[in-house]
Amino acid sequence: MNRARLIIFNAALGPLDYRVPEGMHVEPGSVVVAPLGPRQIVGIVWEAERLPASEVPEAKLRPLVGPLPVPPLKSELRRLIEWTADYYCAPIAAVARMVLASGGALRGPATMTEYRLSGGMPERMTPQREAAIEALDGEQATIRELAGMAGVSEGVLRGLVNQGVLEPVEVDCDRPYPPARADFAAPKLSPAQAEVAKRFVSAVEARRFAPFLLDGVTGSGKTECYLEAVAKGLEMGRQTLVLLPEIALTEAFLRRFEDRFGVPPVVWHSSLKSTERRRAWRSIAAGQAQVVVGARSALFLPYANLGLIVVDEAHEISFKQDDGVRYNARDVAVMRARFEQIPVVLASATPALESLQMAESGVYERLVLEDRYGGARLPDIDTIDLTEEKPERGRWLAPRLVAQMEARLARGEQSLLFLNRRGYAPLTLCRNCGFRFECPNCTAWLVEHRFSQRLACHHCGHETAPPPACPECGELDCLVACGPGVERIADEVAEILPEARVAVVTSDTVNSPERAAEFVARAESGAIDVIVGTQLVTKGFHFPELTLVGVVDADLGLEGGDLRAAERTYQQVAQVAGRAGRGEKPGEVLIQTRHPAAPVIAALAAGDRDAFYAAETEARRQAGAPPFGRWAAIIVSSEDEAEAREAAHHIGDARPDVADVAILGPAPAPLALLRGRYRYRFLLNARRSAQVQDVIRDWLEALKFPQGVRVSVDIDPYSFV
Repeated sequence: MNRARLIIFNAALGPLDYRVPEGMHVEPGSVVVAPLGPRQIVGIVWEAERLPASEVPEAKLRPLVGPLPVPPLKSELRRLIEWTADYYCAPIAAVARMVLASGGALRGPATMTEYRLSGGMPERMTPQREAAIEALDGEQATIRELAGMAGVSEGVLRGLVNQGVLEPVEVDCDRPYPPARADFAAPKLSPAQAEVAKRFVSAVEARRFAPFLLDGVTGSGKTECYLEAVAKGLEMGRQTLVLLPEIALTEAFLRRFEDRFGVPPVVWHSSLKSTERRRAWRSIAAGQAQVVVGARSALFLPYANLGLIVVDEAHEISFKQDDGVRYNARDVAVMRARFEQIPVVLASATPALESLQMAESGVYERLVLEDRYGGARLPDIDTIDLTEEKPERGRWLAPRLVAQMEARLARGEQSLLFLNRRGYAPLTLCRNCGFRFECPNCTAWLVEHRFSQRLACHHCGHETAPPPACPECGELDCLVACGPGVERIADEVAEILPEARVAVVTSDTVNSPERAAEFVARAESGAIDVIVGTQLVTKGFHFPELTLVGVVDADLGLEGGDLRAAERTYQQVAQVAGRAGRGEKPGEVLIQTRHPAAPVIAALAAGDRDAFYAAETEARRQAGAPPFGRWAAIIVSSEDEAEAREAAHHIGDARPDVADVAILGPAPAPLALLRGRYRYRFLLNARRSAQVQDVIRDWLEALKFPQGVRVSVDIDPYSFV
């Protein structure tokens, strides 16, 4: 090659051509450094015929600086990048950027200096030094990372280095991970599990695309089944990727993996230190990382020899990214498996309707586990009609649920209360003048958090301290908390059962793998009697002594304009119900509701999943909703309300008239102000045969917008706010 076309990470410029100096070797997929104005930038060499760009005469081309010391991106990954950009109407540079997620990994082999406690003590002890020494016991990292862990300045730690309290350690940035052993501790599978595992193993051996839907009830041992396929991949020298929906679930999975294979897998998520990201990225690209467990971004890493993809809890909406490139990791995982010609397993106790429809049509092979492992029974489920069995005044738990909790406490068993609402109360208002605390950046109420003594917005992160007086009328001690959050339910439990040990489990309290591990250890050791949690507790946890689940407000998820509300409610309640009775003791689930006759609540109470899915499928078919139709959203935003409104109407005036595509809007978004930007939305409802991405591209590419206006496209949206 004497000419190279590059994807560079500036969407405004598009692809650029460069001259390849004599003696320099680059190929499609090479990661290179190139000049751009006075700067040097990173780019990826791409096939010119697949990436149109304006032709530049040979004489005007600037020379490449040189390739970076990382393997070229494989053609299968390049095709995935192209497909993702095309399907989700995203700039190809934005998708490619996700592959190079660790800038430090591109610099080649290196060593670095980390620090750890030496065991010595400083000549003069200060409160900051004492706090640092206590916090850093057993830790080893850079000065900057240690300062973050200890909550002190880097200067404090450098003082400890000078006094020998912290000692330097030279480490290889890319030291290999200890190898996993396929035969370390083979499990005893039930006949049903063995049949499913055998199917997965043969698919890994066949080395061809095979999409599976593993549909098993909670506690049926789905993980053990797909770990047998992982073991086969290890024997064959192939890499495996396991996607999990929540970082908090990682710790429990790591322990199960280590019990099975002798060592933990390689982990990838946003909480990793930069040095850990670098090491993982380079090990993955070199083919040395055998098994990677991560959040959705792990899907775009440059695996050298991928042999299997598993998407655990595949129904989870957290696999859908709601900003930047708005992709669904579940669907992109299937496409990556197709490009790589490998099997992919979507595992869930409550599969998405789209996945079930793909199985129904024969695209996915559906494998079913109908029974819990080891003879454990599914829990008994009953509803509590809150219009008849009313909680005491000022309380939120009905007498029957309270009585069952008291019985469990007396027997030394555990209870779990589920309410998908963080904080103490969703609204705080003044009882004197009716003033409501709203976020200045979003059309949302501020949520009271009593643990942290803050009023917080769950959309933009704005926080403020609760004032002593109403900001509107100046009245003192007049603020009232309206409605319950998990903190308020925990307070109620403490009043009703003062001897009970209560744990609140939300993304605020369990916000790292370490805190998740601490919570699991306390629950398993019997140090917790009652768990009060949000959707974080609905999946992945296995506590044998947990025999009662109470759903505090099953109607909560049915409110608002969520077009998948019934399905999402069914999944959440069924998943949290599945935490009960996973050991030898039978479980019970009590669902508090004001609408016991609602189809989704009735289906949950009857344990009739098939009836619910059949009714929901028919309703979707009649509405032309996914999986029988297509949805797409266009979101217009600006910091200036008039500018956002004008841009939205400008788009609306240019709307195309296309058969099989209905265009609704523009309308103010339900969250009309979000993070300081005013927002308008369009919703497109199309037949499956319609090329809705082409319609959107042709429509929007012809329009020009002011610099302050952002227009984003969301294909297959899950959020409608």
